[in-house]
Amino acid sequence: MPRVVCVYFPFLATDRIRRHGEGAVPADQPLVVISRSGAKRWVSAADTAARKVGLRVGMAASKAQAVVANLTMVDADPAADAAALERLAIWALRQYSPVVAVDGTDGVVMDTEGAEHLRGGEEMMISGLVNSLRGRGLTARAAVADTWGAAHALTRLTGAETTVVPARGTTKAVVGLPIHCLRLPPETIQGLRVLGVETVGELSAMPRAPLTLRFGPQVGRRLDQLFGRIAEPIEPLRTPELVGVSKNFQEPIGAAETIAKYLRRLVGELTAKLEERGLGVRRSDLFIYRVDNTRQSIRAGLQKPVRDPARLSKLLCDQIEKVDPGFGIEKMVLVAVMAEPLEERQVASSLIEEQVVDVTPLIDILGNRGQRLYRSTPVASDVPERSVGRIAATADETGVDWGVKWPRPSRMLPRPEEIETMAVLPDQPPVVITWRGKRRRIVRADGPERIFGEWWKRPIEMEAVRDYFVVEDEQGERLWVYRSGDGVDAGTGSHRWFLHGVFG
Repeated sequence: MPRVVCVYFPFLATDRIRRHGEGAVPADQPLVVISRSGAKRWVSAADTAARKVGLRVGMAASKAQAVVANLTMVDADPAADAAALERLAIWALRQYSPVVAVDGTDGVVMDTEGAEHLRGGEEMMISGLVNSLRGRGLTARAAVADTWGAAHALTRLTGAETTVVPARGTTKAVVGLPIHCLRLPPETIQGLRVLGVETVGELSAMPRAPLTLRFGPQVGRRLDQLFGRIAEPIEPLRTPELVGVSKNFQEPIGAAETIAKYLRRLVGELTAKLEERGLGVRRSDLFIYRVDNTRQSIRAGLQKPVRDPARLSKLLCDQIEKVDPGFGIEKMVLVAVMAEPLEERQVASSLIEEQVVDVTPLIDILGNRGQRLYRSTPVASDVPERSVGRIAATADETGVDWGVKWPRPSRMLPRPEEIETMAVLPDQPPVVITWRGKRRRIVRADGPERIFGEWWKRPIEMEAVRDYFVVEDEQGERLWVYRSGDGVDAGTGSHRWFLHGVFG
């Protein structure tokens, strides 16, 4: 079932001005955008600081100035707002989904079917999306639902930063919403309110024929789109610089072998166009248009720009099993969503043949199957759980190395697990430990290795220490345990014992 994400920017104009406007506007300084019509001037957008002091959209500009003495007023620029929204849509297209479009004047809509699992599920996906936008100075709300209409309404009519409507839970989520969420003309909304209709549930319970006779077919169509009874296709955003190729079929196709055959041809045409421009593809989208006026898409991403038709064809053909041709496919479109410069380089001659193993094709295959790939790299920290970081699978070496002389276990636990011990304080290792219900007698031990807290990063760790021991039990299993604290001063730690790792 398709899943739709709507992202709403309630303060798009003011956020844009704070980020890109002339002159810095302090965060606590009220900011409003002023629109004009002849001699009339009114507030068309107000940020959070302005709303806190009582300013509202639609208020006369003169009244707003009288209410707030130090008010910052900027003339409206609809063209700049539209350009900013389009840039956000292109960013979402490259990062989240092949199917992205602008949603009105203040939002973006995406079809995320099949993409959410790459980001840990829908909740994590939209939470990460909102957090990423916040890091860019933008206020956003996001909602996931089965239909465009439901997701659009929930982002604008609920105060929640993120909303996830369960699959097939649209009806329950929207029946209580006011009718202006249906994206109907203002005069239609006013006419329905004259009839006493205030909510979606009340409107859907009314006979369809009288509504159509009085207001036209749009009311019924919007209701059906909201509840998912009829499709509301999202026309993907396309910019002139995107390189793409397409194939129309006189007779619909449906066999996987036929789809693969024409897909390879499209890849050949696409790579030829990219070669003319000196580009390589980093992310490509294949759109499949069926005869029943529905659309499917698959995406292939690569670690670095390439123009190898065989490699790109394999990544896309591996996903053909996801395609449901239905009653037949009438059109296929292949687009290079992300393309980067790719120059041919002369390979230096050598008397000895050098073999350099390129693992990026394997990384691309696993990544397009939904695997989240990374490499571990050393981090300059004495605290064990902070001494390892994650970098991209094909990232360059960081040049950092572990500088410890003491041995480290081959398997580090995600979190240290508390153990029961018998030990002589302050400097002796335990003689007996109980871990996960199993009692172990210690026959050998080495230590302590004292690790101090990083007080320059976390003042609370000014006096904190850990004493680590490498211990071996009767069965020959070697464990890495530590005592929190120095065994004397309670301010250095709790003096409880933990197991942090197991040696191979």
